[in-house]
Amino acid sequence: MAAYDVNGTVVEHDEEGYITNLGDWTKELADVIAAAEEVDMGEEHWAVVNFLRDYYEEYQIAPAVRVLIKSIKKSMGPEVGNNKYMYELFPYGPAKQACKIAGLPKPTGCV
Repeated sequence: MAAYDVNGTVVEHDEEGYITNLGDWTKELADVIAAAEEVDMGEEHWAVVNFLRDYYEEYQIAPAVRVLIKSIKKSMGPEVGNNKYMYELFPYGPAKQACKIAGLPKPTGCV
């Protein structure tokens, strides 16, 4: 099994890069995953990651992209909650890539 190295700590992940133990997630790990995904984390990225982590804590599921964008639009406004903006932040898929960085499982419905 593959792993991320976070300051000498090994965090295992599956073949797609999703961590295998959700309890291993830290902001430092998120930075390592983001770098591997070629995402330069800014405030906007962290807002989405934190939203996803809160969503997962409440519903125990990682949202599919349609649900994610709709929920973010409701929570953060239409300037953030739209496909174009979300794909600018996370070019390989807002739900899929952002969930990976947030240390969550792969969203259902993502191939």
